Amino acid sequence: MIRLSRRAQLVLAAAGVLAVALLPLTFAYLQLGSHPDIDASEDPASPVRDGVRVLERGVHEAGSDATGQSWSRREAVADDVRAHLDPRFRSLESSRVAEGVAYEVRVNDSAASAWAAEQCPSGPDRQFGECEAIDGVVVQERAGETTVLAVAVDLTVTTQDGVSVVTVVVPVVG
Repeated sequence: MIRLSRRAQLVLAAAGVLAVALLPLTFAYLQLGSHPDIDASEDPASPVRDGVRVLERGVHEAGSDATGQSWSRREAVADDVRAHLDPRFRSLESSRVAEGVAYEVRVNDSAASAWAAEQCPSGPDRQFGECEAIDGVVVQERAGETTVLAVAVDLTVTTQDGVSVVTVVVPVVG
């Protein structure tokens, strides 16, 4: 029989304890492993969420660029915003067709009007003028200039799982 030294016995005991401690970690790792054909980040609402994000970026850019014209040119400002957004809408509509996702974007004047009536900044501490919705674009007079506040759109997303229709009022942030 082979006699182990005390040090060797201690090393073997430590290795055994370590192996027992790592066993549950190994099982946990195997259960959390991913399969290559499963995208864990994919959820049914993601095409809608992705579409809204594209709209948010486009509206911010279009609204920020258009702000600053005189109030008398507010209709031209709204036209400029829509003209700037139109290529973004077309790009979004064709962006994921190969993946089976179809987008359709249309401005929504009634949602813009409702948002303007409820959300436009006003009150005794604010010296802002009237707020108006012009073909889906919400503008407000501030110090004689047109400020773009938001754009309202209907976003229709068609996937193999069905059709989702959302109305989104995207504020111009910043």
